Amino acid sequence: MFPDSTTGYSYEECKATADWLIAQVPVRPLVGIVCGSGLGRLADMLKDQLVINYRDIPNFPQSTVHGHAGKLVFGTLKGKPCVCMQGRFHLYEGYPIQKTTMPIRVFKLMGVETVLLTNAAGGLNQDFNVGDIMVIKDHINIPGFAGNNPLVGLNDERYGVRFPCMSDAYDRGLQQLAQDVAVELEFSSFMQEGVYSALGGPSFETIAECKMLRFLGADAVGMSTVHEVIVARHCGMRVLALSLITNKSVLDYDSEKKANHEEVLQTAEMRAKQLEKLVSTVVSRIKTVKSC
Repeated sequence: MFPDSTTGYSYEECKATADWLIAQVPVRPLVGIVCGSGLGRLADMLKDQLVINYRDIPNFPQSTVHGHAGKLVFGTLKGKPCVCMQGRFHLYEGYPIQKTTMPIRVFKLMGVETVLLTNAAGGLNQDFNVGDIMVIKDHINIPGFAGNNPLVGLNDERYGVRFPCMSDAYDRGLQQLAQDVAVELEFSSFMQEGVYSALGGPSFETIAECKMLRFLGADAVGMSTVHEVIVARHCGMRVLALSLITNKSVLDYDSEKKANHEEVLQTAEMRAKQLEKLVSTVVSRIKTVKSC
């Protein structure tokens, strides 16, 4: 039913990858950042960079999507040691779901305490505009309805419990921090909050699917993030996730508009500087256990 998921993501393999990476960097990262489509410039914020190509990392998957550079960038942001993924992995690339989320487990084993995820998403909420930034407060895991969940299979207690709670998946304190920072930066006019729904892709959603998702309570839709969040929470990391609304989902059968990846990348470029400022300021104020 799903791609083979028996190898490539065990605790031992993730630990070997984490140990290899730790040996390359001077300081263990405390914050992990995942860049969505066209948002790889977030990594440019890091100082004292060490860049490692995915292809050079043992056991690591490879990015196959335009707008995902396929690099792991280590450095500091406002004094905090960080690691940034320039490119994530998706179900539609053919990887087992456990392999797409392997980097999050590697983050945990390297010492990351807080994960900040970004994505490009279609706006289902008709009050949203292209270029808005949505703070994710909850998600709808559509692939999970069919049993495609990254926690399927034997549970390794070294990561977390068999049945992790997801009602608090998105850290409320970090959500409030993001909104407070947005007010200070005078970004309130394009800030939103809402529910993100993940689909498998790679085809964009039909009109009927968009209507269904909106009826279920989703404000935005994409093809990533949710699986990473589930694994991060399983590992005990705090999560903040932001969606850049790169297009408005088509809900009208008479509409001539069509979703396309080029529009996604163009919108990401348009909002890049504000998103970089928002993320860098939020990261500078995240309290970490090791720095307390």
